[in-house]
Parts: sequence; structure tokens; C-alpha cells
Amino acid sequence: MNPKIIDKSELNTIPRHIAIIMDGNGRWAKERCLPRIAGHREGINSVREITKICGEIGVEYLTLYTFSTENWSRPKREVKALMTLLLSTIKKELKELHKNDVKFSTIGDISILPKGTIRGIEEGIKLTFNNSGLNLVLALNYGSRQEILSAVNNIVLDINKGSLNSNSIDENIFSSYLDTNNCPDPDLLIRTSGELRISNFLLWQSAYTEMYLTNTYWPSFRKNELFAAIIDFQSRQRRFGKTSEQLEN
Repeated sequence: MNPKIIDKSELNTIPRHIAIIMDGNGRWAKERCLPRIAGHREGINSVREITKICGEIGVEYLTLYTFSTENWSRPKREVKALMTLLLSTIKKELKELHKNDVKFSTIGDISILPKGTIRGIEEGIKLTFNNSGLNLVLALNYGSRQEILSAVNNIVLDINKGSLNSNSIDENIFSSYLDTNNCPDPDLLIRTSGELRISNFLLWQSAYTEMYLTNTYWPSFRKNELFAAIIDFQSRQRRFGKTSEQLEN
């Protein structure tokens, strides 16, 4: 049975910030008797379409879990191919992103990525810095536990230097030390491929994020699947610890 085609007019409440764990590239390729890198290449087409659609419907921030700190443990050949694909994709897509007023940035420690990849990322950030459309954030060599530990270490350093009073630390202060200090917390977190875990992604930031889990592999996740996730999001009552009755009053 073909899925129902969802029209843009059915979207009433657009999440300000959508974060996506893009999972299932390898399994998509395996089911088609293709090498794993073929799944990653097809996943780029999903990134392109989802980024374009998010910009068109008014999403302000799109954060994509591109390469985690744990992904270094994958076979060396696959990691090398991923880095090559990442650089070629950034170079290929930047002009189009800039043309569409997309602002490109990253979170995570990119300092240990290949030098060519770092240069490509820095050029993309510089080129799109003044754009005012969709904020496209790639999580690269990113791990949320590592991000939180880094924030704690930097807070301790500032306390020791005397530039921060330990008694003044609250959620807002702590958040300002995270990689995402310039982003609002995600409204909607999507995970593809049917896995039921967060995988060390935006742990602090997702405290009250609505989650949408789909069995669709990332290379097959396109406009209709995104719209289905947003429609599901629209049906949620975001209480932030309050009761339904409190929100109705």
C-alpha cells in the first residue's frame, strides 16, 4: 500500500528546531546488495531534500547528527570514505545553500577531522555567516556526554579565574557553555531506521523535546516522511511539567 501523500497545507504548527538522528544508511544499502558507502551517498540526497523543505516551510534550525565521537570505531575504510564524502558534499552543496540563504555551522570537535575537511567547513561557515534563512547545523565528531564534560571543565576554569561566580550558575548559564549556545533547544527529534535510543545526541538540550521514531531508513526519508513527523508533532500537547488542565486555563 502506498503511503498517503501529505500536503503542505496540513502543516499547522512548524517546529522551530528539528534535530535528526540519520540512521539506517548501511542497512538500506545491505538490503539492496550494495556497499555501505552507497547508503551514505543516497543519504546525502535525503539531506539535500530535507534541508530544502525545512527552509521552505519555515523551520529555523535543522541539526543533523552527521558523525558521532563513537563513529571513529567503524572500519577504517568506511571512516575514510565518509570523510571524503563529507568534504565533497560540502564543496558541492555550499553554493546552493548560500543561494537559498541557509546559514551553515557545526557542533562537536572538528579539530581532529582531516585538514581538507576542516578547511571546507571553515569556508562554508564564512561564506554563509551573514545569511538569515534556515540554520543548518551539522553535528560532527559530536558526543553529548563529551560536550557536557567540556562545559563543566570550562565552568571550573572560569570559576578559578574569577570570571564566574559558582553561586550564579543556573540552567541558562550552563547552556551557554554548550556547543549549542546559539541555538534553541530542539522542539522535535526524529530518529530513522527503527532504533529506540538517543545515541549520545543532545542529551541536555532534549529534556523536553518531542520524539518521533520511524522505521524508515534515512536514505528513504524524504518530504512525505518529514511532513508525517511534523503532523505527529502537531498532535502532541507540550506540557513542560505542567498538567493538561493548567495549560487549558
